[in-house]
This record gives sequence, C-alpha cells and structure tokens, in this order.
Amino acid sequence: MAVRILLADDHPLTRSGIAEFVRREHTFQLVAEAEDGQRAWELIQELKPDVALLDIRMPGLDGVTVAQKVKASGLNTAIMMLTSYDAQQYVMASLRAGAKGFVLKTVSPKELTTAINTIAKGGLYLDPEVASVMGERDFEPDPLSVREREVLLLAAQGLSSKEVARRLFISERTVQTHLASIYDKLGSRNKTEALLLALKYGVVTLEELLEDD
Repeated sequence: MAVRILLADDHPLTRSGIAEFVRREHTFQLVAEAEDGQRAWELIQELKPDVALLDIRMPGLDGVTVAQKVKASGLNTAIMMLTSYDAQQYVMASLRAGAKGFVLKTVSPKELTTAINTIAKGGLYLDPEVASVMGERDFEPDPLSVREREVLLLAAQGLSSKEVARRLFISERTVQTHLASIYDKLGSRNKTEALLLALKYGVVTLEELLEDD
C-alpha cells in the first residue's frame, strides 16, 4: 500500500519540486499540498495522511505548531520536517513537538525516500547533517547497559515493545522496565526524545541508529 503524503511549504517552486519527486515514487501517494501551516493542519485533520512533510517556517502556523497539534489530537500522521534550517533549537523543538523526522532540503532523493519510509513505519529519521548540529554535551548521562542500548536501537526502527521483546527473547514488561531506565538516565519523556538525546550525548551514533537490522 502506498504511503499517503501531505506536503506543506510556502515557497511554490520548492513545493512543486518536492511534489514532483513524491509523485514519481510508485510507493508514495501525494494526497494534498498546502501553502501555509493552517491549511496543512486542516488537511491533516480531513485526510489523515500517513506522513506530513512540513517546512518549519510558514505563514499562519509554523511547522512545529502543526506537529504539536497533531500530537495533541492523537492522529497517527507521522510528521517530518523538511527544511533549510538545521540549528539545534529547531531540531529539539521539532522532535519534542512530536515530529518523527528532520531532513534538510539538500537531502538526496534516495535519502528522502528512506526517511519517509522509516517514519511511516514508526521509526525516527534524522538527516546525517542534522546530527552534527546537536551541540556539546551539557551533562554526562549515566551509561546505558548493553541491553538498554539494544532496546533503544530497536525502538528507533519503530518496533513496538512487544516486537522488541520478541526480538530479544525477553518479556514485554522487561522491555518497559528498560525503557523507563533509559528515559531516566537520558532525562527524556518518550522514545523520540530519548533517541534524540542519545545522539546528542554520544550514547549511540547516527550510523547505529539508522543501521538496517
């Protein structure tokens, strides 16, 4: 089944180029385009796409605000920021708002395809260039155990706790215990934030995070 995609960008030329790329991919279906954040939010509610590609800076509602609204509404649309801005505050704000991906507009078509497919399956995708702007460590987290790192990396692939448990031959409750410990050590509140902070603090590398199992 094709991944249903909504695209929002206030620059017509940029939007048309990305839209053309999406239309050429036989595994994608472009369901709508929006020229601003308010229209994007309206279309997400109406069409419930699998993935929404959002620019960060748009008239009306910005991309981060749209992501927050999607998260608060409980909709299953996966948000990916497709932007020119790679400053740390944009990355942190986007992923804390619930975005599952952050990709720069300089990304290659192949990498964009991978990014969309990854977040459509529930995983997290960060542009390799984005990892380099995560900044210096502002504190030294407690080290993760070998098992906690395994749980975290599997969670990055979009696996549920039950699937992680099956993969590691442990109980689902044990997975939840490991996740709680990971959140505590990294100072995070959820899987997405834990993955982001694990990258920032060097607990895992981007290569490990994006590595095919």
